[in-house]
Amino acid sequence: MRLGVVGTGSMGKNHVRVYSELKAVEDTYVFDMDKGNANRMREYGAKVCGSIGDLMNGVDAVSICVPTRYHLDVAKKAVEKGVHCLIEKPITLSVGEGEELLKVVKDKDLTVGVGHIERFNPIVDEIKKIITNPYYIEIRRHNPGSARITDSTIVEDLMIHDIDIVSNVLFEEDEYRIYSAGNDDLCKVVLDFGGSVVAMSASRLASKKIRSIYVEDKDFTIEGDFMAQEIYVYRMPEKYSVENERYTQENIIEKVLVNKVEPLKVELKEFVDCVIKGKEFPVTPEQALENLRICEAIKKCM
Repeated sequence: MRLGVVGTGSMGKNHVRVYSELKAVEDTYVFDMDKGNANRMREYGAKVCGSIGDLMNGVDAVSICVPTRYHLDVAKKAVEKGVHCLIEKPITLSVGEGEELLKVVKDKDLTVGVGHIERFNPIVDEIKKIITNPYYIEIRRHNPGSARITDSTIVEDLMIHDIDIVSNVLFEEDEYRIYSAGNDDLCKVVLDFGGSVVAMSASRLASKKIRSIYVEDKDFTIEGDFMAQEIYVYRMPEKYSVENERYTQENIIEKVLVNKVEPLKVELKEFVDCVIKGKEFPVTPEQALENLRICEAIKKCM
């Protein structure tokens, strides 16, 4: 299979690297307006194209890793050429653009997916298997400042990962209430899913990088780390006592065995497999558009 990558910045470079490691990918083609960025992809054996049109004419599928404001235009070019595509999150710059793209994709016999990478983090499926009736979930995604993202607020840049996990994996309810506060670089959100409370915070003002999830369920508590890919489960105390006027308790602490992987490699391998088998990618354009709708609802409440 011939794969293309449009946009070879930080994320695009990683797409090129991973495609170069996949057995099903014969050749990788790249295009970037920054010729220097594109030429640097030759270290992974990529072939540099002179235009988007040249790239689309020579590939079976493409990763779209350009800035968000160009997602709609590049994705439309791919679909019109009959090229399967994986669009980096968020799907488009606005809900209106997302709706326009869905009209273009509709009824096309193509695999079109959206790159919500944390969906492929192994701790997500493990936590889904463990939880039964979560009372409270808290997810924190904090970053030091970055000049890489210039056309998205913190909600579409970072929080959207957790919006996707919460709304498409951990909960199936369509009804929820939103409370939020913050600005373009810092946001705190509380979602009420019929009694289950979800708190999410995201920042690009932090001095420490944090990717954590905390769950309180009926009989246990879960702590997870997205970066370390580790999960700990704390069972209800077996014993309470007072020793030397100090309160003590005994807990059962379990470390869940997690098969650690590179989420991007899992995601791109899944995309290639879906293209080969003619299957739907796990993160559909419809789901990605709903994620964007939630982002816009959060921003309206801020």
